Order: sequence, then structure tokens, then C-alpha cells
Amino acid sequence: QVQLVESGGGLVQAGGSLRLSCTPSGRTFSMSTMGWFRQAPGKEREFVAATRWRASITYYADSVKGRFTISRDNTKNTVYLQMNSLKPEDTAVYYCAADLSLVTPAQAREYAYWGQGTQVTVSS
Repeated sequence: QVQLVESGGGLVQAGGSLRLSCTPSGRTFSMSTMGWFRQAPGKEREFVAATRWRASITYYADSVKGRFTISRDNTKNTVYLQMNSLKPEDTAVYYCAADLSLVTPAQAREYAYWGQGTQVTVSS
């Protein structure tokens, strides 16, 4: 059984930065795709960013391009989401997702494994 453990959320002022981390625990598989999604109160879960583990390809939602960076540490099987120039509208619960296959990066339903979520709150 694979579980994804997230960390790094918190409260930050607008314009500030946070870095989220996501590491698989339990049986560790070599993931093909890892991504980040977020869900604000009263809204649907939305895609933020994703990476192909072996091909070094990254994908971003238009709303975060130029501000967020997804990266990974192959030795730790860990993916990071560096969030800069944060805005109040970035406030949400952020979820890490992973799959063994080359899933469609922005399609949440295609990911098999999910983290428990970490709260990010950006104050104005």
C-alpha cells in the first residue's frame, strides 16, 4: 500500500512563498507521474502542476505559471512545489497525487494515489 505524505503548508502573507513536499511511504513504487491539485472551499478540485518522473517534463495550470515550480528529488522519490508570489486566491487545501502510469497530468480521476492534503492560506 502506498501513501503520500505531504508537508509544508501554512499561513503566509500575499507576495510570500511556501514550499510543499510530498513523499511516498509504505511500499515504495517508482512513480511515473506526480502532481499537485488544490481545492478551495466551495470549489472543485483543480490541477496545479505535474511532472513526469523519468522524462523531466513539467506541466502547469495557467493560473500558477511563472509563480510555482514543481521539482523532484529522485534519490528521495520526493516531489516539491515551490510557490512564490502567493495570492489570496491561492488559498486552498493542496493535494499531492501520483500514479505508476503516464496519466493525463491535469486529470485528477486518473491518479491512483493521493495525499491527505495540506492547508495553504494566503492573507491579503
